[in-house]
Amino acid sequence: MIRILFFAHCFLLSFIIAQSDLENGIRFYNLRHQGCVEDKADPEHIIKAISYFEKSKTNQAEFEEASLYLLKSYYFRAKFAEDNKKIKKELLKKGKDLGQDLVDKFPKSVKYRYWYLVNLGSWAEVYGILAAAREGVADQMRSHSKRIIEIDSEYEHGAGYFMLGAVHYKSPYIPFILSWPNNNKAIKWLEKSYNTGEAKLAQVVYLAQAFYKKGEKDKAVRLLDDIVNVLPSKDDYASDWEWIKKARNLHAKYQ
Repeated sequence: MIRILFFAHCFLLSFIIAQSDLENGIRFYNLRHQGCVEDKADPEHIIKAISYFEKSKTNQAEFEEASLYLLKSYYFRAKFAEDNKKIKKELLKKGKDLGQDLVDKFPKSVKYRYWYLVNLGSWAEVYGILAAAREGVADQMRSHSKRIIEIDSEYEHGAGYFMLGAVHYKSPYIPFILSWPNNNKAIKWLEKSYNTGEAKLAQVVYLAQAFYKKGEKDKAVRLLDDIVNVLPSKDDYASDWEWIKKARNLHAKYQ
């Protein structure tokens, strides 16, 4: 039995060594939901994925793909697999800085711009209102969302529309300082995202909140009715659980 385990270990080790850093990173990234309890992920696999992607990024031939995976991985670990606030901040700063560099290098890339905004938005949540204001996060989210729409309005099921609607919904209206946020515009853009491709759970929740804010409670409740009992997908297990739980809380509140 010991010999069998030894040979199995050697085989696994040789398999890992034979693969490139990028391939190993992808393999561990694809295991990121293993061991998830609702929206709380086990950090083991995503930590390994990040380590491989950071090494892979130094290889020019793998730079672009490894960088995209790093944006996704920094966000995933910070959002779903890390409780330490200091580490969350470090991860999201890495994602924010890397994303900005990639947008500057590849201005026509919708995927880098989108994942930059994902990291930027989460960075703002963790660092707080004052830091977000100093960085002009709301204005950045708005301008980059518009650029995503210009490049590919259907990317990630209307992600540009969604982010533009979300920033209108979340940003405070401040006369002479931040005068553009508008809940009616939030609904306009969130409805466009909802009707572009397959509606994602986050799109449904945000649209429901915007309707409720406008006083259209029945519309909000009907939207939430559709998702409070859905099952999380295999590919977005942790993220889906985040939005399912939020939908259930809002549904109970709006009744």
